[in-house]
Amino acid sequence: MKKHKSTPHPNISQVKIIQNKNNFPISWLNKQAFCEYGIYLENVKGVMAKSTKAMMEGTKEHSILESEFKKDAEPATFEEMLETSQTTEILSRELPIISARYGIRGFIDEVWMTPDEFIIIDDKPGNRAYQSSINQVYGYCLAFKDSIPKQRNIVASLRERGTDNIFWSSYFDENAENGIIELIERVHNLLNGSINYIPTKNPKKCRSCRFNPRCDRKASF
Repeated sequence: MKKHKSTPHPNISQVKIIQNKNNFPISWLNKQAFCEYGIYLENVKGVMAKSTKAMMEGTKEHSILESEFKKDAEPATFEEMLETSQTTEILSRELPIISARYGIRGFIDEVWMTPDEFIIIDDKPGNRAYQSSINQVYGYCLAFKDSIPKQRNIVASLRERGTDNIFWSSYFDENAENGIIELIERVHNLLNGSINYIPTKNPKKCRSCRFNPRCDRKASF
């Protein structure tokens, strides 16, 4: 996979400048659907907040799965994995992915590479396919597609964390690709200041938000 030189954004945390373009974490596509104003509070305004229980449990689970995977995994470059997968099925975890073209980057929880298709898996707590979760896994699919020279079918999947339960799956087709590109452009427009961050109007989201105590745009309860 091609390496890119990057520099930190001078005013927005977690954003990097790659090939003269803002590059943000793909996980923000999940946050944007929940409440994009939270992105502003954390990364522009610099509001600090403790990690939620779900976040800490997720980090712990990822670490356990990655350690287990590495016990039997054979080291290989991204290019070697693509080559091998043309004739046999292989698995990769915590695969780093970056797209300078679309200005996104992240780590894919799990990728099944087969001669016919790539299955992009994102682990989530619970088994409900929220639009925010779908947006995030579509972002991984787009960055992955932008990183491979020869196209195969790409399948986006959501899996219940700590289980083998794939509770949502869909081909990453033209409609999905166009939709996620449009959403990514919205986030880039937020970052360059051409549009304003819009807070959620859902009081339930506000109650569960870790930035609630410091938020000045809370929805009415």
